[in-house]
Amino acid sequence: MKIKDLPKIDRPREKLEKYGSDKLSDAELLAVLLRTGVKGLNVIELSKKILRKFSQGKLIEAEFMELKQTFGLGSVKAGEIIACMELGRRLLKDKKVELILSPRDVWENLKDIRDNKKEHFIVFYLDTRHQKIKREVISIGTLNVSLVHPREVFEPAIGQTAAQILIAHNHPSGDTKPSDDDLEVTKRLLAASKILGIEIVDHVIVSENSFFSLKCEGLL
Repeated sequence: MKIKDLPKIDRPREKLEKYGSDKLSDAELLAVLLRTGVKGLNVIELSKKILRKFSQGKLIEAEFMELKQTFGLGSVKAGEIIACMELGRRLLKDKKVELILSPRDVWENLKDIRDNKKEHFIVFYLDTRHQKIKREVISIGTLNVSLVHPREVFEPAIGQTAAQILIAHNHPSGDTKPSDDDLEVTKRLLAASKILGIEIVDHVIVSENSFFSLKCEGLL
């Protein structure tokens, strides 16, 4: 489907104008930047494919030639992306803002609890730009559905007007493979997130020397 065939309310530029940039998805924001798609892909489809290819914040580090040859982007669109990423980097250079873009960012942020002998369940409350608003310890102890209640997780998100959250916890054993309880807690929180409209961007399990992303492994 071509963009012009979409209802006006679903077109990225019109949506941006009416509701503001914070209401657009990452793909819609990139679509506004690119303006048009390529043969066989409208601009939103193209944007989604680019973001999937350069996931976990890798778009920021992409090289010009790499982008140029991706999905037939060409020099102009590749240049627009590179220029936008560099401008954002410069504007944020002197800002005391912490971006949570990848599981490694989470792992590095959690250095204070990675080797703790007790499990700590942590929630990062983020804005639409993946900037950390707040990091909060929700519970300490072996993770299970009775210990982590959706109310304790999402109440601060509403109070902080967070657009999304990222959940994480440590495994004192050093084995970051998710347990059945980990998966059950994630499933329960995902159900609540859909009702509240607050996205869970990932669940990251950390240990002293490694990390495991449920999103990267297709478990989220």
